[in-house]
Amino acid sequence: MFLTKPNTSCSDGAALSAAKFIPYGRQSIDAEDIAAVVAALQSDYLTTGPMVEAFEQAFAHATGAEHAVSCNSGTAALHLAALAFDLQPGDAVVVPTLTFLATANVVRMCGADVVFSDVDPHTGLVTATALEEALARVPAGKSVRAAFPVHLNGQVCDMEALSRVAVEAGIEMVEDACHALGAPGIGATKYSQMACFSTHAVKAVATGEGGVVTTADAERARRMRSLRSHGILRDPDRFRQCELAFNRGTWNPWYYEMQEIGWNYRMPDILCALGMSQLKKLDEFSRRRREIAALYDELLRPLFPAIQSVPHGQDGHGWHLYAVLVDFAGFGISRGGAMERLRAAGVGTQVHYLPVHRQPYYRGLYGDLHLPGADSYYERCLSLPFFPAMSNDDVKRVVTALRELAG
Repeated sequence: MFLTKPNTSCSDGAALSAAKFIPYGRQSIDAEDIAAVVAALQSDYLTTGPMVEAFEQAFAHATGAEHAVSCNSGTAALHLAALAFDLQPGDAVVVPTLTFLATANVVRMCGADVVFSDVDPHTGLVTATALEEALARVPAGKSVRAAFPVHLNGQVCDMEALSRVAVEAGIEMVEDACHALGAPGIGATKYSQMACFSTHAVKAVATGEGGVVTTADAERARRMRSLRSHGILRDPDRFRQCELAFNRGTWNPWYYEMQEIGWNYRMPDILCALGMSQLKKLDEFSRRRREIAALYDELLRPLFPAIQSVPHGQDGHGWHLYAVLVDFAGFGISRGGAMERLRAAGVGTQVHYLPVHRQPYYRGLYGDLHLPGADSYYERCLSLPFFPAMSNDDVKRVVTALRELAG
């Protein structure tokens, strides 16, 4: 049973259906999760301990990755990945404008520049054509180093096509897979160098806050583990100051080195214990999300084209969000007005996302950009309630509210 507020099961959901309000997202926590956290609290470790490595191994197994590096947020995961390929001032990274702020912000945190790409107006995903167009706009004097494709809503970008463009351009790719845990092949980095995940409360598995980077590159994994902990190294084979590190050839057990600046991005054992428990249910969570998505697809079909599901694609889906494209103008109502009417009916919704190139900070840096695909998607998109503990009746209630909105 998934314990939410109120407690409910993902199969019957009677309590949730009777609830006054259905949020757009919600974590699913059960008794096993609670017991796992209690056991961690009763152990010798509250911060970094054996659960960290156990969680990383389990995450690598779940995604098909060779290495997984945990950290304390999806933002930290993206930042560690950017640091791992030495992103720095003078460099540039292509980032699709339809994403959460962090995908672009970590580039700026390294002192590099963001080159925003457009996206498909129907899916919100960066395409090979959009990537090529963005690469053609890299400012003179900047060294383009990478692209950060985003698997928006959980739908997987055409990584094979993007990879061909990246290889030809001589750049690396880091997948922002924060929405896509559970999608087939995502995390194994077949077409990229690294993939970044979030374990925020409303993601596929929850640790409250948290993130993970997966990679096939053992050296980068090692470096990211150092960078997440102040840049500290404890490997005697890598020490540079042997006169301080050793006494008559024996490693001084208190000694460590910081050879480059790092951050405190560690994930504690308590959260890793929760993550381990949640990962065991990833297949179950994903199955229920697919069922809910299929029911939405069926019930929304009569409302097409005024309200239509964002196309799901053919390359797998992580099903983090269920998004629709709405003809608000045709209804004679603003999106804000529509969201208020839905909220009054007990249905929570959200918008993912305002294109990042429209944010004041980035407009100040790069001026006004014309990215029509992103603008078209943004003007119509709306994220509906979507989480494993929803019952079929909850889905029907959401669609009924939408039908009433459409008149």
